[in-house]
Amino acid sequence: MIKAVFQGVDGAYSQLALAHALRERGIEAQIEGVASYRHLATAVAGGRADAGILPLENAIVGTVREGYDLLAEYALAPLAEVLWRTDHRLLGVPGATLRDVREVLAHPLVIAECGTFLATLPHARAIPCEDTGVAAREVARGGNPAIASLGPSAAAAFYHLEELAEHCADDPGTYSRFVVFGADAADAWSGGGARPRKTSLILSVANRAGTLANTLTQLARGGVNVSKLESKPRLGHSDEHTFYIDVEGDLHDEVLREAVARMQREAKTLVVLGSYDAHVGAPAGANAAPAPISLPHLDVQPRSEAQPQPPGVVNSAFPLVARASRPGGSIVRVGAVSIGDGSFTIVGGPCSVESREQILLTAHGVVERGAVMLRGGAFKPRTSPYAFQGLGWDGVDLLAEAGRATGMPTVSEVMTIDQVERMAQRIDMLQIGARNMQNFDLLKAVGRAGRPVLLKRGLSATIDELLAAAEYILSEGNPNVVLCERGIRTFEPSTRNTLDLSAVPVLRERTHLPIFVDPSHGVGVRRWVRPLARAAKAVGADGLLIEVHSNPPEAKSDKEQALTFDDFAQIVHDLERIPLEHPALAVTR
Repeated sequence: MIKAVFQGVDGAYSQLALAHALRERGIEAQIEGVASYRHLATAVAGGRADAGILPLENAIVGTVREGYDLLAEYALAPLAEVLWRTDHRLLGVPGATLRDVREVLAHPLVIAECGTFLATLPHARAIPCEDTGVAAREVARGGNPAIASLGPSAAAAFYHLEELAEHCADDPGTYSRFVVFGADAADAWSGGGARPRKTSLILSVANRAGTLANTLTQLARGGVNVSKLESKPRLGHSDEHTFYIDVEGDLHDEVLREAVARMQREAKTLVVLGSYDAHVGAPAGANAAPAPISLPHLDVQPRSEAQPQPPGVVNSAFPLVARASRPGGSIVRVGAVSIGDGSFTIVGGPCSVESREQILLTAHGVVERGAVMLRGGAFKPRTSPYAFQGLGWDGVDLLAEAGRATGMPTVSEVMTIDQVERMAQRIDMLQIGARNMQNFDLLKAVGRAGRPVLLKRGLSATIDELLAAAEYILSEGNPNVVLCERGIRTFEPSTRNTLDLSAVPVLRERTHLPIFVDPSHGVGVRRWVRPLARAAKAVGADGLLIEVHSNPPEAKSDKEQALTFDDFAQIVHDLERIPLEHPALAVTR
């Protein structure tokens, strides 16, 4: 028996669609609800569940971009498409009538799909709710005949409600499109040739006339049919768009594989989500209550299970971070930035957020010179209690504003467990600083937060201890961790720390996680940052974390190591001429 998860509680449409997909394949499953789509992704990616279900399209909003984006962010494998007819019913407590109803609870999209019906209830107001299951549950709990919900008839069965009206949607053919996914592609889900296949892609192209057409022409050349093409603007880059594409066919087919390879050469970025079983026939949707069915178990291996190590790789006590668990390496996506995909990522910004003017000026300065992510400390752990400790939550808000203004994802240090949830709402990547690398409760908290994590090596930590800290985060369901070498404390006093660049190839061999280097903290002296940045790329790092300030002599923390804009521009220029140690694209610009 496998474990499968959906977003919501009993009676949600996604639960019904998931149960249908399992039933069709005769797969025995324990089905559970989770709080959010991100919790779905982390549960499967972290091995706490074998499969999940995400929405991809809705009749009202079109593409549900979060579904595609989460598959890409967590490198999840789509397995099967499900089209589910959303046959909305008005549900009330036993004995209630239409005349009694004064409030209707429903998901916002369901409210939009039932506008004509709701207009026939002039004395009732629609109240948005998290999902159809929650709406029905709250009606049952309240026991008030004046409160009803919109949802499937299965929800009425779950919560002992009565159907006060049926077929409430404006269009009787309304349906939603879902995809069942796992941590890895599984042959057990393949139709073995009996089912048609689809492949989904996320694409961005340079903003030049004909570039998109040239990219899509590669599909036409191979006779590949495009069944979906939708775009969204990239925040902070009004002239750039991301395109969501579905095509007919499987990547095992040589024609499609070659067409996608040609697209890769034309595109700015291309993420291949994977191939999966297409839905056959009309949308399903009997709204029957889900029930587990038995058959052999699904061959999806949770990532928490250790797998045999390839020859020559050191055996690891930490199976989730071990290279053997993902020999091809991991890609961590932070917003539109991909780390570990063969490009070189540059993160720039000040040690501390000091003022609105300072962080905005610095953010614009680094993005114009080649940075793709913005760093900045809002909470600062300082050796002296009298040193500048940061602006706190005001600093978080200013960093988030600067990120939006420049289109760069942000990274900032979180210091305590009670900061994690609030920080995760504002900042794109959570940093665990060197002094907190072995704060195990904090590691667990960021593992549950659903945000990518930048984990810095502790001042006196061994490589094994760094990997153990990363294992804590992954074991909580968050696979999106980037390790950062920032120097260790040795007997040598000439530099602030001893930057251990030998750790990069060692980590490259032992773990699939991407690796950053922080040369600013490594030496603590501005003029030595530039050669160490070159060396970091040469030994195989995936990117750099560099301190840059709009006015270094006036910096409130670490002014000796903060670079000027000109210093930063020289480093980026240097790096563009250095080939990557592992098979390369260019510096990410």
